[in-house]
Amino acid sequence: MTAPSRFLFEGADWDFSTLQRIHDACEEISRSELGLDVYPNQIEVITAEQMLDAYSSVGMPLFYKHWSFGKHFAYQEAFYRKGFTGLAYEIVINSSPCISYLMEENTATMQALVIAHAAFGHNHFFKNNYLFRQWTDADGILNYLDFAKSYVAQCEERHGRLAVEQTLDAAHALMSHGIDRYPGKKKLDLRAEEKRAGKRRLHEERAFNDLWRTVPSGPAKSEALLNVERRRKLLGLPQENLLYFLEKTAPRLKPWQRELLRIVRHIAQYFYPQSQTKVMNEGTATYVHYRIMTRLHEQGRISDGNFLEFLQSHTNVVFQPDFDDQRFSGFNPYALGFAMMQDIERIVRNPDAEDREWFPEIAGTGDALAVLRNIWANYRDESFISQFLSPRLMRHMRMFHLHDDPAEIAGIRVNAIHDARGYRRLRRELARQYDVGYIDPNIEVLDVDLAGDRHLMLRHAVVKGARLSETDARRVLQHLADLWSYDVSLVEVDVTGNVLKEYVVNPRGLATAA
Repeated sequence: MTAPSRFLFEGADWDFSTLQRIHDACEEISRSELGLDVYPNQIEVITAEQMLDAYSSVGMPLFYKHWSFGKHFAYQEAFYRKGFTGLAYEIVINSSPCISYLMEENTATMQALVIAHAAFGHNHFFKNNYLFRQWTDADGILNYLDFAKSYVAQCEERHGRLAVEQTLDAAHALMSHGIDRYPGKKKLDLRAEEKRAGKRRLHEERAFNDLWRTVPSGPAKSEALLNVERRRKLLGLPQENLLYFLEKTAPRLKPWQRELLRIVRHIAQYFYPQSQTKVMNEGTATYVHYRIMTRLHEQGRISDGNFLEFLQSHTNVVFQPDFDDQRFSGFNPYALGFAMMQDIERIVRNPDAEDREWFPEIAGTGDALAVLRNIWANYRDESFISQFLSPRLMRHMRMFHLHDDPAEIAGIRVNAIHDARGYRRLRRELARQYDVGYIDPNIEVLDVDLAGDRHLMLRHAVVKGARLSETDARRVLQHLADLWSYDVSLVEVDVTGNVLKEYVVNPRGLATAA
């Protein structure tokens, strides 16, 4: 008889008992050594085709039917079959329990890596980061998606597939403009939303008390101006959440169409934090899986060969092409996030004089994991980079900033070099690339006269000369006009208020049913 192996697994083969041993070993390290706080884990093994299917429906385990999901599936499958692209090792869902999909083609080493990465790294970030705590409802999302799927199916039976499809097409086109971007709103409770779905109020409470009209407030205003102000106050204008405005105000939408807009809006809001935390989320998960896998090797629970296999995959994940490499398309969020996490650990444990000058609050404090857990909980990409990107890491990654604005200079110049002023400018400019207030177009409903011609007026405030693509703008406005059922116009204005471009679109009309 031979003594049982001390390894969690040997070779590439695995079974479900192996996955259980891997999960338990990772959980022990994550809780006792890293201090992670995670949702309960649910691990599911899926095929390549199921992974492609998950791609097509934004990674959720159940979703309503729509033609665009099939289109994405066919596109991804064709590229995968021809060898032009690979598949993710895993997909993880921000829910409670936290669901991690593992590819059945993964080796045992890769299964260990993705369990550490997704089931503990991403899981901890989802549960503890303030954006996810503020904007998402991990306990209610799966039930709400089940409700959404059944509701869309019922609508197709009652009102026809074409009418539902056209409404969802328009809602999807406006999805990125159907979110509340700033704090202060009540936290989304999807369980309550599901219960209230059939009990919507027919009328909103009046937001304007006519008695306030008699209170003196400065120079007298004309009756026309007062009417405009009352109307805009009653409608909550200006309004940045276009789907919310249409759901509440569009004159001709049926109740079932308003519910579809509400479903798309809630799903868009649910994914909103992920767009603001890509570097932090992937950096956290990569740092966690590196620490766990390294610790398993130190404990003798994975072999040298398996650890080398892990290191090869890990190195591929954090590879950052140089700026003159044909593969360069910006900073790899895995590479930048992981490098910053490791650099913060170095600053906390072994700082130099430069670190103490730039980061006096954390340099030399000693408890790197406590500092990292605090950062993971209280920052997003923009604030994380603007406060914790160090000069040493900028030098190591050979960062520089190019200025290319024909209105200011002829040609391209290096705008930030490796000196004190240059480091601050580099950090500021890189952080700005992750600021949703800077990179997302600021479009809001400006006014509409519901008692008049019902012409809907929108405004896009142009930042740093970033104008809308004319083709895309007209297509999206067409969907907006179809939902509104009357003319829609949008003006682009610069910081001084000058109108740069105006679009006017007429509705085509959606398919309707009794």
